[in-house]
Amino acid sequence: MKQDQALHLAIIPDGNRRWARAQALHPWKGHERAIDNFRGITEWCRNDPRVSVLTVWCFSTENWKRAPEEIAKLMTMLEEYLRKERKGFLEKKTHFVHSGRRDRIPPSLAKLIAEVEEETKDQREFTLHLAVDYGGKDEILRAVSRYEEAKKRRNGDAPDLPEEDALRMYLDHPELPDIDLILRSSGEQRTSNFFLWQTTYAEWVFSEKLFPDITEKDLAEAVAELERRKRRFGA
Repeated sequence: MKQDQALHLAIIPDGNRRWARAQALHPWKGHERAIDNFRGITEWCRNDPRVSVLTVWCFSTENWKRAPEEIAKLMTMLEEYLRKERKGFLEKKTHFVHSGRRDRIPPSLAKLIAEVEEETKDQREFTLHLAVDYGGKDEILRAVSRYEEAKKRRNGDAPDLPEEDALRMYLDHPELPDIDLILRSSGEQRTSNFFLWQTTYAEWVFSEKLFPDITEKDLAEAVAELERRKRRFGA
């Protein structure tokens, strides 16, 4: 069983296309390499008692601006990844969840996501959280819309909670703890609309490495760096 205070680690996996260009390959070859790398990273997080949740940003709301061929390849790869890992999630007591919109991704992927979420809903040893067609602003707007709809159903009465707590209930996964640590690869140092609500007091570690070159050692060093920091949470 994981520690009660185990970490929520998040990764923004930048640099896949740059890695592919450096190898004179098509952009999606970088994504293929990233998914292979991601398997090892997930296993490291699953086995480390300090990590209880791993969040990875697979596709942002802004990524629809990319070439249609690249988007199609990436969606296919995500679906193939879930199909291959599906059985292993149960064997390794992994709870799978998704954040983001489902109305714009391929219906087969949306259906598969829903099925795997349902199958693994009772697993609590480790949570793998993938953000697909996700943007922080979009999530908050959707939460506000759901909150207002709920108020209408209650004839305008708000929940008997502080407004911030009431609104949080309508985020994609309010049950997940806020993010503690974000590792961003490829030298980029922007927040980039990444889980704006849940990263209020997150610590950031930036790596110059492209994501396909990120290793388990890099994760261990990032967690060690977090442990050296004094988190004040505004105090």
